[in-house]
Amino acid sequence: MRSGPFRVAQRGVAKTIALPALLLAVLAVCAGYQIPPPGQDRDSESLRISVDVSLVVLHATVTDRQGGFVGGLSEPDFEVYENGVPQRIQLFRSEDIPVTVGLVVDHSTTMRTKLVEVSAAARTFVSSSNRDDEMFVVNFNEKVSLGLPASIRFTDNTTELEKAIRNTRGGGETALYDAIIRALEELQAGSRDRKVLIVISDGGDNASVHSLEQVMKLAGQSSAVIYTVGLFDLDDPDRNPGVLKRLAQATGGEAFLPSQVSDVVSVCERIARDIRHQYTIGYVPTGLTHGGAYRTIRVRARAKDHGNLSVRTRAGYIAGGVK
Repeated sequence: MRSGPFRVAQRGVAKTIALPALLLAVLAVCAGYQIPPPGQDRDSESLRISVDVSLVVLHATVTDRQGGFVGGLSEPDFEVYENGVPQRIQLFRSEDIPVTVGLVVDHSTTMRTKLVEVSAAARTFVSSSNRDDEMFVVNFNEKVSLGLPASIRFTDNTTELEKAIRNTRGGGETALYDAIIRALEELQAGSRDRKVLIVISDGGDNASVHSLEQVMKLAGQSSAVIYTVGLFDLDDPDRNPGVLKRLAQATGGEAFLPSQVSDVVSVCERIARDIRHQYTIGYVPTGLTHGGAYRTIRVRARAKDHGNLSVRTRAGYIAGGVK
């Protein structure tokens, strides 16, 4: 998350940051950082300090009883709890901001007949997204590959994205976990502050080197929101909707299990709307955050004339080293 001339690291990543003395003093007052005594840790150009900034950034979707998006809320309408302890909100944004999006598409044998509809869904998603979003494609069967040409890392071009999906041959086994890990890594090269993955698969895995536990750990160390779309036949022995639900719930996304393949187009349109109606909330956790410890998160929203509101965001995170 950029703030002025420096980049604030998310969730416990220690950075040495060069700041002008005046700006440093302001930060010390606002955030409680300590300035070293005169003559300590100074050089001829600037005052350098090592800051362990643990800014937790959440992307929250608020809906009413009918499932409709609720906009127009302000910071006082929200309450954030980490491990049951109230937190002070220090970052709040309600506008639609650009996103880095990874489309993770299953090309295994069970998905081969569904790729035409998936390509159409990608086209719908792009047309419903923010025009400043940047996107990439990860295709997989038993092998994982990037869909766009080597000269194009990210794009918002509908034709390029469709080609990236359709030009990969279907068939083979399924390395879903390897594909998600590859996509989470690729997200970090994106220039947008918000990161999203859309995983389209039957949820099964029979060819990955990595395990589901490794995927969940990396997802817990990431700020990415994962949406999953389960496409499978009832007689598909490899289908695993439970994995798709678990990934979405843990990261603040949503799992969709359409009854017909043709519904994937409307699902992707819904995901695009969801992304564009999110609130961004940030806080620095109170108390010590030990690296490797899992911290649970709960967010509540209340506003007059809206009745009961539901907030969907990530269930928690693994402290330390989050990207």
